[in-house]
This record gives sequence, C-alpha cells and structure tokens, in this order.
Amino acid sequence: MRDFSCPNCGQRLTFENSRCLACDSSLGFDVGTRSFAVLDGEGVAGDGTGAAACENVGLAACNWLAAPGSGHGLCRSCALTRTRPANTDIDALPAFAEAEAAKRRLIFELTELGLPIRGRDVNPESGLCFDLLSSSEQKVITGHASGVITLDLAEGDDVHREQLRVSMAEPYRTLLGHFRHEIGHYYFTVLAAGGDGRTRFETRFGDPDADYQAALDRHYRQGPPAGWQQTYISAYATMHPAEDWAETFAHYLHIRDTLDTAAAFGFAPTGATLTTPLAGDVGFTRIVDLWLPLAWSLNMINRSMGRPDLYPFVLPPPALDKMHLVHELVTAQNVASAAA
Repeated sequence: MRDFSCPNCGQRLTFENSRCLACDSSLGFDVGTRSFAVLDGEGVAGDGTGAAACENVGLAACNWLAAPGSGHGLCRSCALTRTRPANTDIDALPAFAEAEAAKRRLIFELTELGLPIRGRDVNPESGLCFDLLSSSEQKVITGHASGVITLDLAEGDDVHREQLRVSMAEPYRTLLGHFRHEIGHYYFTVLAAGGDGRTRFETRFGDPDADYQAALDRHYRQGPPAGWQQTYISAYATMHPAEDWAETFAHYLHIRDTLDTAAAFGFAPTGATLTTPLAGDVGFTRIVDLWLPLAWSLNMINRSMGRPDLYPFVLPPPALDKMHLVHELVTAQNVASAAA
C-alpha cells in the first residue's frame, strides 16, 4: 500500500480516508491515477468530467470515485458486489461496510499487480463477482464457485472470527485473508486451468480435479498429515491441490502488499513495490530475500508489544517452489496485459 497525501494541503492520508483531518477537504480515491482527489458538491473539484463519489459512500463508507462512464454510479470495487444486505438490515450493514473496505484493498492490490479483473458485465457466466451475505437468518458458506466469491459477513465480527480461528487451530484469520484466499480460486481459472499453466500446476500442486468432497471429509476427519510443515504453507493447504493453490496465492498477496507498504514507509527498498518489475527467477528470489528478514523483524516488534507474531508462518522450500509458480504466472499475465 502506498503512502498517500491530501492534494489540497499535503497532509498524510490512510487508504481509507474520505476526509482530510487537517484541511477538512472531502476526498475521493481515484484507482486509475492511484491518488486522492478533492470533492465539492458537484464531484471532483475543478475536474470538469463529472467524476463523483461512489454511490456507496454512505451505505458502505466507500471513499472511491465512481467508475467513469459506468452508468451505475459505483466504483470499480463496489460494482463487483452482486448481492448485499438490504438497506433495512441495520445489523448486517456495518459488517457489510467492513467487508467492502477489505475488498477495496484486495482490488487495489490486484490492480497494482496488473491482474485482469473481469466482472459479470464482461463475462456473465464466470466473471468475478461477490455475494456478501449475513448468516444471521440463513446459512452462508464462504467460498468460490465459477467466479462468484461468497463471504459470510459474520467474519467481520472479531469475537466470532477469533472463536473460529481457535477452534480450527488457525494461526491467522482476517476478512482480507478470506478475500485473498477465495480470489486465489478465481485466478486459478484465469492463470492455471489450461495449457502450459495447467501442466506446471499439476507438477507442483497435484491434480486439481481430484475428488474434492472426499478430500474435505478426510481433512476434517483425520486432520493434516504428519510433518506437513515441511511441505505446505498451512495445514489447510494439505486438504486438496485447489486449496494448496489458494493458500499459496493468498500468501503471495500478503507478502507482496506488505513489502509494498514497507517500501512506501522506508522499511524496505523501493524495489519491493508492487509496480516494480520482478519477473523470473531473479525477481522471485529478490522477493524472498526481502521478505524473510522483514517478516522476522515485524514478528519481533509485535512480540515487543505483547502481541502474537504478525506473520505466524514458516515457508519451507516446497511451499516457496509453489509460490514461485504463482509469481511466474502472475507476472506473465501482467506482461501480457501490458502488451495488449
């Protein structure tokens, strides 16, 4: 994540700011220019294009600008949400706003990495969209199917999420983590479902068409295999090749975004940013060489505050080899998109 500033007075801003606390300017984030703009009653001040705040500014505390020429008044992130709680569901709406805030971070990182984001308006059958649902009155299973990412909004409740994390013996569980995992399933279909990507996937991860239900039943009946830490990035990754990929993809996003933020604030070299070309073996080696000491330092800082490790994971060589493939496929897609 970049270090942002108010275009009116220069005050530093967080990614979530909708107003400058120094000069009181109303602000909107332009994902196209990766910067904030000052808003007045008619939209972006002095812009003349009619660019305006996303219509979800009140409903979801969205601070992005509406996508130009979209005709629906929503920003690029909010437009991907297919289903959300009703306006009258006052209990679920705060959780919906939290989920949308995490989703904006996800969409911004994907944009920075140059990955294609094709919604249902482009591909009605398998385009990307999000169903953000409350489980207070219906059963909601967080997951991915044919481009649809479903999230149980209860994951935004700290107590509920922590109870699940402990009961499932997970070292890490966040809204953003859920989004990064599920988007990994989506990008399997984009990057590795066919052709050379499929062959390379099977070499490292296994058969993605292996019986998923049988693997799921086995995992929750027997748990991860002994010694899994020597091969996998997490216990859940041991369940099925598809979950191994999604977990690896999520960690790749964790690492790239954290390095990018560290570079923005002077804790890592500028070459660690998301927009820096880091393709190939040399690029991935560079990422790992930057990440390992940074993760160690951040964990030690957290311990100094009496907090759990920020990154409570070990990356064994086989897991890094799998992540290397994710990196190769992501950067190849970036190059292809730039050339198109």
